[in-house]
Amino acid sequence: MKPFERIYEIVSKIPEGKVMTYGQVAKIAHTTPRVVGFAMAGNKDTGRVPCHRVIDAAGKLRGYGFGGNRVKKQLLKQEGIEFLNEETVDLQKHLFQI
Repeated sequence: MKPFERIYEIVSKIPEGKVMTYGQVAKIAHTTPRVVGFAMAGNKDTGRVPCHRVIDAAGKLRGYGFGGNRVKKQLLKQEGIEFLNEETVDLQKHLFQI
């Protein structure tokens, strides 16, 4: 399986109301967080691969190509994700572990 395919398979398992970090996904996919970022940027199937649920290690919103972080935050809030401030997800409540 190619790296992007592995990444998409992992991200497709993140349930609504949960998030994973680029680093978590990278570790499971045996790649780097940067490659995960490239995969998320190239994602063409947001229905199957919810790339808005991938955030940075500090819980901050980063690099969402479908309307920016404003849209990413809106999508996460619609799923019940709580934020500690304007751009930081409460990882204590919402971090998903595979």
